[in-house]
Amino acid sequence: MIAEKMKNMVANSSAIRAMFEEGNRMAKLYGAENVYDFSLGNPNVPAPEAVKNAIVELVSDSDPVVLHGYTNSNSGYADVREAVAESINERFSTTFAGENIIMTVGAAGGLNVILKSLINPGDEVIVFAPYFGEYRSYTNNYDGVLVEISPDTETFQPKLAEFEQKITPKTKAVIVNTPNNPTGVVYSEETIKEMAAIMERKQKEYGTDIYLISDEPYRELVYDGVEVPYLTKYYANTIVGYSYSKSLSLPGERIGYLVIPDEVTDSEDLKAAANVATRILGFVNAPTLQQKLVAKCLHEKTDIGFYDRNRETLYNGLKECGFACIKPEGAFYLFVKSPIEDEKQFCADGKEFHILMVPGSSFGCPGYVRLAYCVAYETIVNALPKFRELAKKYF
Repeated sequence: MIAEKMKNMVANSSAIRAMFEEGNRMAKLYGAENVYDFSLGNPNVPAPEAVKNAIVELVSDSDPVVLHGYTNSNSGYADVREAVAESINERFSTTFAGENIIMTVGAAGGLNVILKSLINPGDEVIVFAPYFGEYRSYTNNYDGVLVEISPDTETFQPKLAEFEQKITPKTKAVIVNTPNNPTGVVYSEETIKEMAAIMERKQKEYGTDIYLISDEPYRELVYDGVEVPYLTKYYANTIVGYSYSKSLSLPGERIGYLVIPDEVTDSEDLKAAANVATRILGFVNAPTLQQKLVAKCLHEKTDIGFYDRNRETLYNGLKECGFACIKPEGAFYLFVKSPIEDEKQFCADGKEFHILMVPGSSFGCPGYVRLAYCVAYETIVNALPKFRELAKKYF
């Protein structure tokens, strides 16, 4: 018999992954060109050419024993961590050193490392709906309690009054994700400042430390000149988790980092804990080849013009069909209001037209569906007539 905790996790396995697998099944039946799969946030834009060149150079010119061996520290190569810190300082006017950086197995690995380092059983972790559904599992991994803040479906900015009410002496961490998956909304500087002030007041009131964890895999994917605030500037107890999965189109390579500033309470102990957590969670260290690769490509960027064209085409096309949706400022998702109360039925209706969408209940926000527009432009163009047919069922 499998573990009791795993029984629930298996039963409630990711709806995103399940829909992606359904897409593969349908593609075999109807042909991939006749299936419009908007389920998985898997970048369709290739990595920059410099990435391929850097891999070739590393493999050709490096000592393979060193390149493919363990790192001296579970936190990663010292020179890579220094390079990452310098890059962040250059971009955001911060003052981090290499010791503030923990190289991680993607953003997911980083979140698990920091939660393992912080959470005692029964500690509360606050999230703002809609949120990436895996936060539930990551918190449950360490017997924490996930506390949801209900969504503001007008703006999808955090409901700060409810947030303040739901902070308790057991609140240990708050996770924010901006640009947001699934809405594409960027939390404003005003929102961040108010959120920081609330947490400062609550820390003083309860005599506790509340850690703000900023999950940032989509930081570079923003449109129309939108600025994404760097959260360590607004709140001392901020930890940043980052991934190169989207910014360099490397989702399968599993490489990212944590930033643990010196200003964070018990920062030395927390950095030591994160180093050990990287080992005991079974990561041992972030992939060594990928560490060296990203250090060579810190100034490279994915061409988001591809995503922007998809964003405009899909957003405008769906609005013309009669669907309601907030226009995303970042990431590569549209969060569309279901025309019927049961968004899972709406997803089922979409499958009749070979359209695959993810129900908003997977993100703590029923009544909506998520569409990942990181697909071929032709997929969007060919899907729009199907959306028009689908719309006729409701409008």
